[in-house]
Amino acid sequence: MSENQTVDLVVLGGGSGGYAAALRASELGMTVVMVEKDKVGGTCLHRGCIPTKALLHSAETVDVIKEAAQFGVNGTFESVDMPKVNAYKDKVVEGLFKGLSGLVKSRKIEVVQGHGRLVSPTAVEVDGRTIEARHVLLATGSVPRSLPGLEIDGSKVITSDDALRMDTIPGSVVILGAGAIGCEFASVWRSFGAEVTVVEALPHLVPLEEESSSKLLERAFRKRGIKQELGARFEKVETTDGGVVVHLEGGKTVEAELLLVAIGRGPVSQDLGYEQVGVEMERGFVKVDEYCQTSVPTISAVGDLIPTLQLAHVGFAEGILVAERLAGLAVTPVDYDGVPRVTYSSPEVASVGITSKVATERGYDVVEATYDLAGNGKARILGTAGAVKVIAAKDGPVLGVHMVGERVGELIAEAQLITNWEALPGEVAQLIHPHPTMSEAVGEAHLALAGKPLHSHS
Repeated sequence: MSENQTVDLVVLGGGSGGYAAALRASELGMTVVMVEKDKVGGTCLHRGCIPTKALLHSAETVDVIKEAAQFGVNGTFESVDMPKVNAYKDKVVEGLFKGLSGLVKSRKIEVVQGHGRLVSPTAVEVDGRTIEARHVLLATGSVPRSLPGLEIDGSKVITSDDALRMDTIPGSVVILGAGAIGCEFASVWRSFGAEVTVVEALPHLVPLEEESSSKLLERAFRKRGIKQELGARFEKVETTDGGVVVHLEGGKTVEAELLLVAIGRGPVSQDLGYEQVGVEMERGFVKVDEYCQTSVPTISAVGDLIPTLQLAHVGFAEGILVAERLAGLAVTPVDYDGVPRVTYSSPEVASVGITSKVATERGYDVVEATYDLAGNGKARILGTAGAVKVIAAKDGPVLGVHMVGERVGELIAEAQLITNWEALPGEVAQLIHPHPTMSEAVGEAHLALAGKPLHSHS
């Protein structure tokens, strides 16, 4: 593509939101240039979803070996070889990266490697080259956040990026933050044999989830020996020869080899020319309307850069929405309540829709049913505890489904159809789920809510 040619779309950032928009725009006949300073795939593929889930699978394998005797299989656990674990993780990432790179190339999307910067409402500059376009999409993503005065040194005080590069297992670790990232690393390191303490300022683990789900995860983590300091505010950290001393409000201290700072991710938006071009910002995030359009009509933004759910699948949806809007198709704004969410710890926490607290705040007369996995045959076979909770409007549709247990992340797809299609509990109760499967738990919860429980006490 010649340097002075104007393309239909230039995408600044090749992560989940950016590349989804590029792929869909190309499908719809647009000429697309995607600017990426690192590798296409972004945080999700290289430093987030995929590598962490590979680590979690290695951790699950450790647990299976350690617990094999209860299933009548005699085996001994020897050790975790972190360089080999990392080689497996990196092989998974590299395979997906090659596939994605091939897909992008096949769609004739030009990828420009380098640090891009917005220089006008219709242009991005990369290493001296200016790319003019009818429309610009900002998709520069996010990085791990820290707290004022909390310095990340990459060795004793680390982020999730640093944790993914480690070739040793810490003997002990304090994890600051009990969201998905914090709970997933707590789960991995505990399976690998580390002493783990999770510190969270809010009263519960995974504090954005239904409170009953948080409590089930807390119970499961206690059973696994994962210590929890909940409702505990971080004050400061001191580094010592042996590691760190973490000070909490009230005078309590926790010592460990490492402090993982997992308090969330902040947008990458500084010094990229956004404000200078007139893009409205708030706390570092780019402000957009429901169609992901910024205050500048020729500029859209998606993914972790905007103040919506920081999830790869949300980025995909937003990127597709922007591409289709630019192509003149009729588009529907993303319903963020209807987005499925999964924390891939052991046990997993999965949800879609709203919590009972939010439903009540919105004025619903709420009815709910909880099905304990103790009554599910497949859960018994797997040896997992947990529950499926369904929330509905009285005489109305399902508003939310909240689950805890091994493999419940695989059940959330059905739950999101139920919630997003505003199904009535009685309609779902008529559907037949295969036996014995974990999916029956979804059916059983709806049977209970419809007033005809089968394998559960009403």
